[in-house]
Amino acid sequence: MVNIDTFRKLALSFENAIEEPHFEKTSFRVNKKIFATFDEKNYHAILKLNEIDQSVFCASSEMIFYPIPNKWGKQGWTIVELSKVRPEMFEDALKLSYQNVAPKKK
Repeated sequence: MVNIDTFRKLALSFENAIEEPHFEKTSFRVNKKIFATFDEKNYHAILKLNEIDQSVFCASSEMIFYPIPNKWGKQGWTIVELSKVRPEMFEDALKLSYQNVAPKKK
């Protein structure tokens, strides 16, 4: 299980990551681009994965990771059930999400 404090600590550990409100959610961003959100009401995260990473996480843990059921899901936005995910697995997915959004270093 991952709580919001752990989520926040991990998300803000990435270079230039900030926390901002996003409608009724909390978002984590880099260079104004969202790489993760926290939905307190449903107690889940939403991460921006690429298609391959999304398919790997969803196939290995379909009760924990699953695409948002609309066009956003087809773009890699993936729901993570925080009450079920192992912290190490969440940390791996969050890092990939950040890397998908962060500017590429030269």
